[in-house]
Amino acid sequence: MKGLAVEVDGQGPAVLFVHGLGGTSNFYQVQADALADRHRVIRVDSAGAGRSPATDGISIESHADDLAAVLDELGVDTAAVVGHSMGTLVARALAARHPARVNALALLGAVAPPTDAVRKAQRDRAALLRAEGTAAVAPGVVANALSEATRRDRPEVAAFVRELVMRQDPEGYARNCEALAAATDPGPVPGSLPLLLITGDADKVGPPEVSYGLADAHGDAAVHVLPGVGHWTALEAAGPTTDHLIKFL
Repeated sequence: MKGLAVEVDGQGPAVLFVHGLGGTSNFYQVQADALADRHRVIRVDSAGAGRSPATDGISIESHADDLAAVLDELGVDTAAVVGHSMGTLVARALAARHPARVNALALLGAVAPPTDAVRKAQRDRAALLRAEGTAAVAPGVVANALSEATRRDRPEVAAFVRELVMRQDPEGYARNCEALAAATDPGPVPGSLPLLLITGDADKVGPPEVSYGLADAHGDAAVHVLPGVGHWTALEAAGPTTDHLIKFL
């Protein structure tokens, strides 16, 4: 975890936020502000993302182990974990590899382990990032991951997503694309672990059927599908996402 950018705000039961591919801890700014009056809010820029430098051997599992090390460094025994997109795989891996550290799991825009087509697409994106930089991939992220309604009615959200992507280190972003390409299934979420799933009805990256599948395997999870929302859940539906998290936590 050496060199990771970590922000901690508030006091109370710990909540650990895990961003997705192309994101940073700022993805959760609205939710962090809302929860900090009653929770210890921990946000981490994953290795190779945002303000955290790229390292060798980046993987879903290395991200999970980094988060366990962050909790160790902060003296936090256990936390509720909120993950988005690729971060939902990291959060699930954290719960599988370090089960005592996770007391509840909230997954936004939950993604399935990659298909062969997704693996190729992520490796191609990594190559493009190394060849041409983030400007070559930002338009596609905005066009494909945000809902049509968000792009039309909330251009400031599209602008912020573009900024998140454009500010990434190309090599770090490429290594994280390769980490997603190599991802495997972390396994079902234990039925004893409280589980919340939130996604958008226009999410093409983490479609509702992924969340419903995880909920069915779990047996006692809440699923909320938000209308007119794409993949950047906590930005496109900041208010509803925050309300569901507050109620769940």
